[in-house]
Amino acid sequence: MKIAMADTGTSVDRLATAIERIVAARGEPLDLDRLALDLGLSRARLDRVFREHVGLSPARLAQLVTLERARGALAGGEGVLGAALGSGLSGPGRLHDLFVTVEGVTPGEWKRRAGGVHVTFGVAPTPFGACLLARTERGICALFFGDAGEMRADLAARFPEAELVEDHAAVADDLAAIFDPRPARRRPFHLDLRGTNLQLKVWEALLAIPTGAVTSYTEVARLAGRPDATRAVASAIGRNPVSWLIPCHRVLRRTGELGGYRWGLERKRAMLAVEAGRSEPGK
Repeated sequence: MKIAMADTGTSVDRLATAIERIVAARGEPLDLDRLALDLGLSRARLDRVFREHVGLSPARLAQLVTLERARGALAGGEGVLGAALGSGLSGPGRLHDLFVTVEGVTPGEWKRRAGGVHVTFGVAPTPFGACLLARTERGICALFFGDAGEMRADLAARFPEAELVEDHAAVADDLAAIFDPRPARRRPFHLDLRGTNLQLKVWEALLAIPTGAVTSYTEVARLAGRPDATRAVASAIGRNPVSWLIPCHRVLRRTGELGGYRWGLERKRAMLAVEAGRSEPGK
């Protein structure tokens, strides 16, 4: 049925109607060309309105709505088949493709990660202030700086279904090795990272920045294979859960200005100065 739109209707009014249609589709294929026509917009205009007011394309929103519905089903105890059908998808295959594309894991892996995860963490002083280090059986999953209470709250928000166990002694050796200035004492660490495909690619690109070097957000976007998505890449950099080891502090604006840093610009400045000193000849 075609939706009649008054001539005085604004793009935002039409946007609300479009979002209602997308949510109501429940994962069924949605003809976006038809949706645009029903709303009295061109397909290109529909995409522009979505990106301007929502920050996403209509296709991306439809994908995320379906994913959120599936997440809820899996977390509530549904099997993969039930979650797929309950989300409006034709079967487990489509749900698998959706999770791998957006979350970087299969539905089964996501369900296992959503609950039953044991996270051990501790807080200790470092050269850059109080630091929280957390790890699962797979590796380090978080390394934050700041106020101890805020860091604990951040960890709980990232792992809402996990069992969090505070054990400073259990992470003391890792923390000592991470911040030891002597190269002979440093060692590689396994990381347990959870993010979208784009976030994982960005964090991998950050790992390629050598100690003592800096780069730009634009260059990280290029290294991540998304030179057209600098803003999204910058957002992924800001979501880095493992500071210092994944060196997001080495990313500057093209002008050479520090740019942003989730754990404070003064801390970022100190980190860069320390690394520059350690990279001097003879160190």
